[in-house]
Amino acid sequence: MIHATKQILDQWGEDGWELVQVVAGPGDGTNLVAYLKRPKNA
Repeated sequence: MIHATKQILDQWGEDGWELVQVVAGPGDGTNLVAYLKRPKNA
């Protein structure tokens, strides 16, 4: 999925999602957790 990250985020952006923050995931921190938001009516 890493190679397609830009395309995936671009598609979510077209669907009304906004990337808010990316943080290290649980465990050893090698995974990332992305937080997104969008208006309720989107």
